[in-house]
Amino acid sequence: MKYSTVIFDMDGTILNTLDDLHDSVNYALEKMGYPLRSLDEIRSFVGNGVEALIKRSVPQGTNEKEREQCHGFFREHYSVNMNNKTRPYEGIIDLIKGLRQRGLKTAVVSNKSEYAVIELCGQTFPDLFDVIVGQTKDKRPKPAPDGVFYALDKLGVEKSETVYVGDSDVDVQTAVNSGLDCIGVTWGFRDREVLEKEGAKYIIDKPEEMFDIIR
Repeated sequence: MKYSTVIFDMDGTILNTLDDLHDSVNYALEKMGYPLRSLDEIRSFVGNGVEALIKRSVPQGTNEKEREQCHGFFREHYSVNMNNKTRPYEGIIDLIKGLRQRGLKTAVVSNKSEYAVIELCGQTFPDLFDVIVGQTKDKRPKPAPDGVFYALDKLGVEKSETVYVGDSDVDVQTAVNSGLDCIGVTWGFRDREVLEKEGAKYIIDKPEEMFDIIR
């Protein structure tokens, strides 16, 4: 088998989290008295973690103190509303189960806050991941390789036997910075052209296409 381990991004790759993110960002913006953002705007803002999401969502020139306050309102809302509309992409659960049945290890490395990654994985993918890594203050966010290296260490596997799966330019860059092959997926928050431009080794349109790659 070509790979022994598959590491997944979360938002836009295994879970469609966009509607809940949109609702929570707009809740925070409204609390601050700022203009609201469209779904497409939020789609373009996600990928680099929640701090970047808030920074991109607030009006240009907003000071750090107000951004932190807005972030607090976001977290307050998202912590209890993160799974209202969020759903796994079609075929994803079957894919992960199929990989594990074939003896592969599976993990998640996300720029999402770790509390949210752990909760959503627990609710949607119980017992389907060997390691779950979210964003914490002691790890640089993707595309830095910190989260991937942490996962590799926990899994006890080598880079050469691991593939990283994601939907965005950040994910391809993360794979490159970590020394991993990358599978780009087209059902998420970025277009195929973005994945091609960044140099994803593989690009798939449906989850089941991954079985042909890992054989």
